[in-house]
Amino acid sequence: LCLQVPELEKATVRIRQPERVRGIIQSLREQGVAKLQVISDFDMTLSRFGCNGRRCPTSHNILDTSRVISEDGKKKLKDLLHYYYPIEIDPNRTLEEKRPLMVEWWTKAHELLVQQKIHKSDIAQIVRESEAMLRDGFKEFFDQLHKSNIPLFIFSAGIGDILEEIIRQANVFYSNVNVVSNYMGFNDDGVLTHFKGPLIHTYNKNNTVLQGTGYFQQLSTRTSIILLGDSMGDLTMADGVPKVENILKIGFLNDKVEERRRKYLDSYDIVLESDETLDVVNGILRYILTE
Repeated sequence: LCLQVPELEKATVRIRQPERVRGIIQSLREQGVAKLQVISDFDMTLSRFGCNGRRCPTSHNILDTSRVISEDGKKKLKDLLHYYYPIEIDPNRTLEEKRPLMVEWWTKAHELLVQQKIHKSDIAQIVRESEAMLRDGFKEFFDQLHKSNIPLFIFSAGIGDILEEIIRQANVFYSNVNVVSNYMGFNDDGVLTHFKGPLIHTYNKNNTVLQGTGYFQQLSTRTSIILLGDSMGDLTMADGVPKVENILKIGFLNDKVEERRRKYLDSYDIVLESDETLDVVNGILRYILTE
């Protein structure tokens, strides 16, 4: 397979069942472009985890640390992060334990943001001033999908308005891109008053929050899937797809690599360790899309 997809030779790549992965990639290619769709997380999956030894911000971080948030607001948001984030990534807690706590975290964070009276007109500038970065190779990724009319579904527990703006400023917000995320609600004066439901957090990225969107039903012929994520919660993102024939799950293992490696290798078909690029994804797409 490395002959067809040389990127799989990269030192960052780990695959537990190479034969199985070869079979899936082969099937994706045989099924053809018309059957393919890509389902991806955004923060730390399409966007970078770090750059030059510094952490890159998530869509929530971009807002939380921006000039439109008061010092008191920043402190409270940071306190929430320090309390809830360890719970989110704790390998010893069950999903049943984590879910209500994630709802609690997101709800409190959103309430704090609403108190800040954020203006819709500030968002583009907030993103411009931030250190948000898409992964290296993002342009080829978005361009390939757009050119071949392959739907890209971005399923994010982040803030939709922010992540859309990141993609827009990168000039890759094409017509084949569809986002489901937490969106802000503004009043007539353009001031943030609420977040629109349903609330999407790390561990409910599945059918439960897609009710009524009908997105996957419209794409019922798209039975081949490439799924991209960076957490265990991302593994359920394709649950709404009616009849999955082939699915290739690619996981970005950004952090605490040694302690989380086994879990990722058990859950994702291909694991990319501390890899800030989309090289492997682009290589696989190139192989699938070449006649």
